[in-house]
Amino acid sequence: MGATFTSFYFLCFYVCLLFLYYLVPKKVQWCVLLFSSIAYYLLSGNGILILYPLVSCLSAYIGTRLMGDEKGAGQSAKVGKNRENGGSQKPGENKISGSRRKAALVMVIVLQIGILFLLKYVNFGINTINGLSMLFGGQKDVITGFHFMVPLGISFYTFSILGYVIDVYNGIAVPQKNFFKLALYGMYFPVILSGPIIRYREDGEQFFGPHVFDYKQVTFGMQRMLWGFFKTLVISERMNLVVSTVYGSYEQFGGGYLWLATICFAFQLYTNFSGSMDIVLGMSQTFGLKMPENFQTPYFSKNISEYWRRWHITLGVWMKEYVFYPLLRTSAFTKFGKNMKQRFGKKRGKQLTTFLAMFILWFTVGIWHGGDWKYVIGSGLLHWFYIVMGELLMPFFQKFMEKCHINPKSRWVDGFRILRTFFLVNIGFVFFRADNVGMALSMLKSMFTSVHLGGILNGIFMLGLDWIEMTIAVVSLVILLVISILQEKGIHIRESISQRKLPVRWMIWYALLFYTILLGYYGPGYSAAEFIYQGF
Repeated sequence: MGATFTSFYFLCFYVCLLFLYYLVPKKVQWCVLLFSSIAYYLLSGNGILILYPLVSCLSAYIGTRLMGDEKGAGQSAKVGKNRENGGSQKPGENKISGSRRKAALVMVIVLQIGILFLLKYVNFGINTINGLSMLFGGQKDVITGFHFMVPLGISFYTFSILGYVIDVYNGIAVPQKNFFKLALYGMYFPVILSGPIIRYREDGEQFFGPHVFDYKQVTFGMQRMLWGFFKTLVISERMNLVVSTVYGSYEQFGGGYLWLATICFAFQLYTNFSGSMDIVLGMSQTFGLKMPENFQTPYFSKNISEYWRRWHITLGVWMKEYVFYPLLRTSAFTKFGKNMKQRFGKKRGKQLTTFLAMFILWFTVGIWHGGDWKYVIGSGLLHWFYIVMGELLMPFFQKFMEKCHINPKSRWVDGFRILRTFFLVNIGFVFFRADNVGMALSMLKSMFTSVHLGGILNGIFMLGLDWIEMTIAVVSLVILLVISILQEKGIHIRESISQRKLPVRWMIWYALLFYTILLGYYGPGYSAAEFIYQGF
């Protein structure tokens, strides 16, 4: 069947599943989703890899059961709250249960992170050690790397399971007593490929309730899936041709072509990733499930912080809730913060403490994307640098705009900020798409020193697209831009179309359907729009 959602066999699988889902008794609908998730995993490559998500779910199940039932969890949370409020507690009270709960939490975290590190990051550590050895004149390969088969979506299901266990420990989520229901939450097949990262306390229980067939929800879900197919097949695949051509032989192209290819990659990645989200969320909607949004027109962001509130939203929320805020509450950071405030003053000391926690946060975000320094830099530390510099330079920019009598809320200022943010994001994308850090730095050097825009038009048809394919790409990007502008203005596209007369509705959706079928790219090397993020 393959792992991708755009293959013919998967669509047949989905249609059969949808019929079965609404034909069976409501109380066993969740069983249909569980069995289909298992079947999807078994048929999407090496079936033995299903043991990894099963072990993750099993460890979470055992760990939360050791923590006690929901009553015990609530009491533990209440005891903790009373202690924070100055309430008294008898010596030894809840000591055993508290120790057991903490031990269970540590056990699950160590196992989950241990598996993730072993499969994805052990070679990152080995390559770093070997690189440092060569840098200081040592031998080339101090340690030999390992090769592991990584299961689909390991970072996504690991973070979902970790969030669930931490929430149960903190008493803000009720532990699931049925292992198979927990397995469905951890292995739900649409999200396991490329997210979003779902939180059990907000989205978990809906998997197990009855879902009555709702014509509007099913049709709206299919319409969103169609929009996702349009993004991935029509736009992303064509952008990939340009990107692969230029990045595959970057030494032969000048800086202008490298900028063009990088901008194409920005749209390739966005349409690929957000397109997969449209398919996932639309498919889930046809099952009566509401998944969290993961994108909100990110290229209209006016700064990097806003960009990350719009791009891969669930990852940002997860990182802040389970990494950033807990880090700031640790005794080490509390002590560090006090020292910084004493040395540099209250405001500056707090800022420096926050910057340090943000450094760890963005390093984690970077390495989540992959065990390579190009991800750590391009998707992590570079964005940390942007945000820190933005905070530090903000007072100077504000004074400059006041002296020049520039209205900071004017449209042209907003336009400048959007272009500036997009420019900075693209620099990070160079690292993301390049084979390694050295290649990224070499490309950036060329992009800033050898830009000849005049020659681009003469050689634009040597980048993998002829004039017909180029026209299709441009028209499709214009369609995407128009829809994105409407969404940015708060217009709900499907709702707006549904209010039109029936012939108009059918004309719009059938036009998009045939546009996608006829103009979707199925040329040489076609990979059914394999999603870029499925490796994560």
